[in-house]
Amino acid sequence: MELYEKLVRGEEKLSLVGLGYVGMPIAVAFARKIKVVGFDLNEQKVALYKAGIDPTNEVGSEVIKNTAVEFTADAAKLREAKFHIVAVPTPVNDDHTPDLTPVEGASRLLGQNLTKGSVVVFESTVYPGVTEEICVPILEKESGLKCGVDFKIGYSPERINPGDKVHRLETITKIVSGMDEETLDTVAKVYELVVEAGVYRAESIKVAEAAKVIENSQRDINIAFMNELSIIFHKMGIDTKAVLEAAGTKWNFLKFAPGLVGGHCIGVDPYYLTYKADAMGYHSRIILAGRRINDDMGRYVAESLVKNLIKTDIPVKGAKVAILGFTFKENCPDTRNTKVIDIYKELGEYGITPVVVDPAADAEEAKRLYGISFQKIEDVKDMDAVIIAVAHSEFLKLSREDISGFYQEKHGEKVLMDIKGLFDKKMYEEGYLYWRL
Repeated sequence: MELYEKLVRGEEKLSLVGLGYVGMPIAVAFARKIKVVGFDLNEQKVALYKAGIDPTNEVGSEVIKNTAVEFTADAAKLREAKFHIVAVPTPVNDDHTPDLTPVEGASRLLGQNLTKGSVVVFESTVYPGVTEEICVPILEKESGLKCGVDFKIGYSPERINPGDKVHRLETITKIVSGMDEETLDTVAKVYELVVEAGVYRAESIKVAEAAKVIENSQRDINIAFMNELSIIFHKMGIDTKAVLEAAGTKWNFLKFAPGLVGGHCIGVDPYYLTYKADAMGYHSRIILAGRRINDDMGRYVAESLVKNLIKTDIPVKGAKVAILGFTFKENCPDTRNTKVIDIYKELGEYGITPVVVDPAADAEEAKRLYGISFQKIEDVKDMDAVIIAVAHSEFLKLSREDISGFYQEKHGEKVLMDIKGLFDKKMYEEGYLYWRL
């Protein structure tokens, strides 16, 4: 508790290691209460924050301009802090095994700048055991300090939902854990400074790690079920959205919807859990089955488009197709691990090179990661088909007249793939071959 009191009095600082979609909002929130050092290896990103620009759109540039966070790319500044929060990505490799490189690298760098009396809290999503069995030995090796004697550790899984302006750090109950009761109390008190919804004290670090990894695994399985239903109902000639609306009138029906599952959480976290289970001799069946369905949805959408082109007598090879939306979710600039790229690549197998439009996306990131250059929506003309892949607010404003302007006039029936079901199906019954998941 002594560290907590020193933080509140301004005698000690808190550091945030990793200033992405999760770390930056945490740093900004804490800076309203205590002194904060915000560290990231990406000098370009740090320069933007220092200039008052929010490239993530999570809190907005106006907030960044006025925050008291001390943004830096100098790791030595971490020595000025005693309470450290690590919020770096935990992606998967191409073979779906956990890629712990970012969290290991952050542990090494923090260890090199760790001082006695510190508390280190990891927020990155991992399988149970990573904090204590992988991160702690790195911290000890790099610092020369002993965990439990010279520094303490905790784990508090991130629950920030990128692009969501309602469910924020302050409004979501925060799970906290610590290596002992004293550490747990300190971690809980520190987070209570900014989390208005309160904290939940998990009984151990492994319990907190497991709680986080199953949250997104549960969502993944439920969405996979919806996607499978969509495939089945399409074969039956039944509209899936209509079925879900009818079923949703029952009080205990879970309201999930079919869709592309990308991003850094739902499409990734289940693999962390199944990896650890496999290492312990248990091969997952339900979780991996859900992953296979969701990972295959981009191909399914592309194949469905091709079938619809054939139905309307439009030559497939060289067809002019526009994809509206490229980010992994709506109203968020992040294109990393987007599943829209699966649609793009699969259409390429049929000799189609789509025009991609996304006014909300980070264009430089998309060019660097995928080699794709975005077009403006005004350039979408004379199309044979249009795919609305992401539910950006800007696309919701499109009228039937706007959409009709995207197509070649000669088409008697316009192929419109509304993946998320943004529009009223009845408005597109005439003159369109309208399709949605």
